[in-house]
Amino acid sequence: MPAPAPPHRRTYVTLLCAAVLVALLPAGQANAASRTVQGGRLDWGIKSSFQSYVTGPIANGGFSLTGGAATVGGSQFRFHSATGTYDGSSGAFNAGFSGGVHFLGHKKSDGTHQLDLTISRPTVRLSGNGGTLYVDVISKAKGTGAVTTASQVPFASLSLGGIDMKGGGNAVQLNNLPATLTAQGAKSFAGYYTAGTALDPVSLSADVKAAATGPTRTPSPSATASKPKSKESKATSGRIEDGAVDWGVRRTFREYVTGAIAQGEWELTGGAQDGGALFRFPAGSGTYDEKKQSLDATFAGAVRFTGEQGLDLLLGEVRAKVTDDGKGTLYADVTNGSETPKNETQKNETQKKVPLVTFTAKDLKPKNGLAQVTESPTKLTAAGAEAFGGMYKAGTAMDPVSLAVALTDSAELPALPDLGSTESATPKAADAEATTAEPKTEATASDSDDVPVLPIGLAAAFLAAVAAAAVLLTRRRRTRQASDTPAAPASSASSASSDEH
Repeated sequence: MPAPAPPHRRTYVTLLCAAVLVALLPAGQANAASRTVQGGRLDWGIKSSFQSYVTGPIANGGFSLTGGAATVGGSQFRFHSATGTYDGSSGAFNAGFSGGVHFLGHKKSDGTHQLDLTISRPTVRLSGNGGTLYVDVISKAKGTGAVTTASQVPFASLSLGGIDMKGGGNAVQLNNLPATLTAQGAKSFAGYYTAGTALDPVSLSADVKAAATGPTRTPSPSATASKPKSKESKATSGRIEDGAVDWGVRRTFREYVTGAIAQGEWELTGGAQDGGALFRFPAGSGTYDEKKQSLDATFAGAVRFTGEQGLDLLLGEVRAKVTDDGKGTLYADVTNGSETPKNETQKNETQKKVPLVTFTAKDLKPKNGLAQVTESPTKLTAAGAEAFGGMYKAGTAMDPVSLAVALTDSAELPALPDLGSTESATPKAADAEATTAEPKTEATASDSDDVPVLPIGLAAAFLAAVAAAAVLLTRRRRTRQASDTPAAPASSASSASSDEH
């Protein structure tokens, strides 16, 4: 049974290389105001007991990730691409992050969900001895079902615990800042918790650009004319100038690969890039038909998953096809290894152009020279199911796919998630006996501040489930259900979009 989290987590800030910068820069320049924050990540579980409730036997739901968000550790979400400002002289920090989490639970007979909550685009603003965490929220009220959309809600109050944010370093790193639900946050949380409820702590790291050392110079015309933009460069030739496919395969599969069962890893080759929650296959080439809004393109790079239990799966030579009816298919060459007796050479067989997943690609009309599909849901094909060794059945929801092809020299592809150069401030999740798919027990239930307010008709059932555990609790404590061992991919209970739910 995992030990409960201490009531007060230790917090700290690391301003990397601050002493070096102070020594090298002229007096006063090390603390230059409003320096740019560019790149970084924020790790936050929102509220671990809420996650357990959503994925547990009562709500029987799950979550999905949007905008490049990822999972990290046992119960945290990673938001990416920090942008903002940091004032070293005052310690003021203001940075927004990208990505979101969509929770679904209590599925009704008509296919909708009584619990439907999306939290995205967290922004952290710090000054003095504390600050506020803002988020975009789309929530469905548990009583009326009314849907509310709100932008940058002051969701949680953050405490710095006496940390001095002043400095002149090139990165800000904050670990486990205590977070408390605000009144506005409680309202936007669809009433599942009351104001003052302790949320999961917030950790972040962000790169800070060096202060300017001299007057800004205007670039000469010749410096900006290296890549002319011709008005005659239109998306009518049919040739793709560049392109990329972003696909994470499947979140629970990645967690399985690096978890306690497979104890494995993945390796990227041929120019493929890791975006945290997705892999980018770049250097797209091929053809595009603007009239039919169809394309046929190939992409560079490969990803190889290896681990225990005979895991050895290589996906490469990625290809995307979209037909004029808006139906898309993602192909790959698949090399699937298998266990062999000791000292015997393993023979890997490669299957060419395997149709792995299908997706919808409506309205592929180019804009500013770029035709793209953003986070389109995917379904595993029969051939894809075979490629995964029967781990999933045909029709299983895999990670969404994003596709972008540049039809002119001047078109720019979407940027990859920028996690920054500083290592995560979040410690590794502690080992736990329970998995996220198991029912609540004494180890995962807490007092009333950790239990969401249930919809009418469900409260009695939930109270009965936790009554035995509740009488054993003698003091208020928060618990975190953290596990490095994800459920087996074929029966994961933590993916709202999977065919198991």
